[in-house]
Amino acid sequence: MELEVRHLRALCAIADAGSLHKAARQLGVSQPSLTTQLQRIERALEGELFLRERTGCRPTPFGRTVLGRARPLLAEMAALVAEARAQAHGQRLRIGSTASRALPGWLRRLHRRLPDTETTLVVDVSANALLRMVAAGQLDVAFVHEVEGSPLRVPAGLQMRVLMEREPQFVSMARNHPAARQPVVDLQDFARDRWTVDPSVDGEWDGLRRVFAGAGLDPPVLHTDYHTAASLIVSGEAVAPCQPTSGPRDDMAIRPLQGDPLAVRLLLATRPGAHAEVYADLRAAYRELALRTAPYRAWLHRTGSPLLSAA
Repeated sequence: MELEVRHLRALCAIADAGSLHKAARQLGVSQPSLTTQLQRIERALEGELFLRERTGCRPTPFGRTVLGRARPLLAEMAALVAEARAQAHGQRLRIGSTASRALPGWLRRLHRRLPDTETTLVVDVSANALLRMVAAGQLDVAFVHEVEGSPLRVPAGLQMRVLMEREPQFVSMARNHPAARQPVVDLQDFARDRWTVDPSVDGEWDGLRRVFAGAGLDPPVLHTDYHTAASLIVSGEAVAPCQPTSGPRDDMAIRPLQGDPLAVRLLLATRPGAHAEVYADLRAAYRELALRTAPYRAWLHRTGSPLLSAA
């Protein structure tokens, strides 16, 4: 059997849903049919992709490797189709971004402002990769973050606008973590905890290591992806830096760090001549999200952030 796009889409759906039942419902197929398809894919790849458990299924190490290759391929295929359609209609806006909860609000505003423009989105953990795509003409704009102390490699010719000069990074932990009882936490509160970090995010591991060294800490660090990290945090096995716009969760506590030792700079990279509206819409979407998140809103007021201004 040869792998097809639909097979990769099914694997990603299973990983995202966490169970065959939920994935089958999302894909509009029966669970037995999806189970059979997964077995055929595993036979074709000669390896087990998911561990079947009573509460669902999760990727094996081999499965995570396959998913890591499948997701970019699906994104490229979606981009190819969208760009072809947009080219046929003559208008398109190709957007790249690192992970951000501001994306839905940003896209909603762009669609409202530019209803006749086909919009495509590429999400990548690597800010440097997105910047290279803008420089190569594969993207028109990219919303990226730059970890403090780890400058991005900005290709010549790009226009860079700063959305946030210094966005603090908060800490996510299990709801029953002792530090969760405090409104603001200190790095020393996590001296005995394992931390989790995604080493594929440009500068994240280096930035965290510098902050640990400055605080005289040397905690164990687990290198893993975002989805696995969330499970580890909820179970109390690890803590992790997180965006301050992260919303409240029943199974996880998110707290600001005393002194804001961890921070990133938020940037919008554009090609010359790109739509001028994209920055204004991004700022409005990010501001709306930030003010809706109580801990971050308190931080913005405490620091007198320019983001509080609607202009």
